[in-house]
Amino acid sequence: MRIRLPAPPRAGCISGIPSDLSEPRRATLDRRGALRLAGGGTVGILAIGALAGCGTDDVVHEPDPLAAQEVLARADAAAATAAIALAPQRHAALTTVAAERTAHADALKAEIDRVIGVYGDGTKPVHRTRANGPARPSSPSAVASGSAVPPGVEALRAQLSESQKSAADLARTQSGYRAGLLASISAACAAQAGVLLA
Repeated sequence: MRIRLPAPPRAGCISGIPSDLSEPRRATLDRRGALRLAGGGTVGILAIGALAGCGTDDVVHEPDPLAAQEVLARADAAAATAAIALAPQRHAALTTVAAERTAHADALKAEIDRVIGVYGDGTKPVHRTRANGPARPSSPSAVASGSAVPPGVEALRAQLSESQKSAADLARTQSGYRAGLLASISAACAAQAGVLLA
């Protein structure tokens, strides 16, 4: 490889710049070069998309610890709604418990979704998790559909006390907003069991 040194200024120079360099050079791109450039860019974009797609499909995440709390909250709300049939005189208190526990479940779900994230078009990424069954054998849908015997007020109080303890225990392991959310849920369950349903 040879290195070409600039020649000393000649008589036909403008301000010490050789006359052949005084005019700007235009980069020329022939058709073949343009096709190579476009093809290389397309292949690069496709390769990045394929690598990104492969990386996300195989990941299996641990279940979010708030997911079990969401299941408990929905089960408590369904149990409170079902208990109205056995204790119609406590309709107002049971309706309040059902509404508050549904709000708790929605807040927990919103926090879980926030951690998973949302794409720019509003869709959520596929977020596969390991199986983690609900803490209680009766699911909210089973209680609501009537396939399980609706709990009485005392059974609901015991259920809310378990939910209160579970949320308080989990709050100790979390930090920031999550700890505050769980502590608030725990306090609300204690008030529901100890005041509303007393």
